[in-house]
Amino acid sequence: MEVQGRIKMVGETQSFGSNGFRKREIVVTTDEQYPQHIMVEFVQDKTDLLNSYQVGQQVKISINLRGREWVNPQGETKYFNSIQGWRIEALQAEAAGGNMPPVPPADAFEPAGDLKEEDADDLPF
Repeated sequence: MEVQGRIKMVGETQSFGSNGFRKREIVVTTDEQYPQHIMVEFVQDKTDLLNSYQVGQQVKISINLRGREWVNPQGETKYFNSIQGWRIEALQAEAAGGNMPPVPPADAFEPAGDLKEEDADDLPF
């Protein structure tokens, strides 16, 4: 699954417990009729993927939905969901490159030939 939108917030890396568990959150605002603010968490070594991203960038995040069950001390069962990211890509480079015409190879151009100084005065501007 994927979430696509503009970065609204990139959190700091948080560490929990003595086992070295790390988590970092990012909020992406979707581009649709009713924009949604989706929080995605990156865990462990994936937290470093967010280092080069900033607020305002258009991104596509590959996600997994996670769910877990927990029984509280009173014996009640509770369920929790999370959205975990495992890859993030910037979209601006794709969009800019997609609209550009292809550049022909350098050997596709023919040499201009002999230019004379008097030919320089024939320019239309």
